[in-house]
Amino acid sequence: MSIIKIHDLKKTYNETTIPVHAVNGIDLEFEAGEFTALVGPSGCGKTTFLNMLGGLEQATSGKVEIDGIDLTSLSPSKLTDFRLKNIGFVFQAYNLIPVLNTKENIEFIMQLQGISAKESEARVDELIEELGIKDQKLKRPSEMSGGQQQRVAVARALASKPQFVLADEPTANLDSKSTETLLDLMKFMNEKENITFIFATHDDRVIRKARRVVSLEDGKVIKDERK
Repeated sequence: MSIIKIHDLKKTYNETTIPVHAVNGIDLEFEAGEFTALVGPSGCGKTTFLNMLGGLEQATSGKVEIDGIDLTSLSPSKLTDFRLKNIGFVFQAYNLIPVLNTKENIEFIMQLQGISAKESEARVDELIEELGIKDQKLKRPSEMSGGQQQRVAVARALASKPQFVLADEPTANLDSKSTETLLDLMKFMNEKENITFIFATHDDRVIRKARRVVSLEDGKVIKDERK
């Protein structure tokens, strides 16, 4: 059963001057627990599409329906609340808060959700154990390698047990060993907690791990393959 339904989704920039059709009529559905890679050349629309899927960018037209809720019809406050409760984000640049240590960065979303300190700490301990960063618990981002920071970012995305994790080029700054480790850990969490992962990527290492590959070109889906 499809938990995400996208219908004729479009995003056009510079509508009144020289229009740029970043996303140009995408129709897709995703089932719960998928591990999907969105692929294509730079400028094909994959990051814009991912941002629209996560409610970070507003659609010009079309519909994004997640778990029966049309994100394109929500007010800004309700959209923020939906993201907070349902979606985890992993970015290429990590986006960790520099003045917070690993524990505090991971706890941040749970604090916004009102989860108790006791429950938050237990979840942090569980995640840093599974992601192999237990020894980084009290370190700030500047004291960690890129691979360690990205693991913290993944832990933060998973902390509140979201239904979905959207990852934009999460391996772009990582070496081969860190990439393989991170992908294996995300696949483990995908299978353990049935979290839906959708990646925007051009990294062959991510594509090999994905169970579904959706290819975009000029803002359109040109191929959709399941392994």
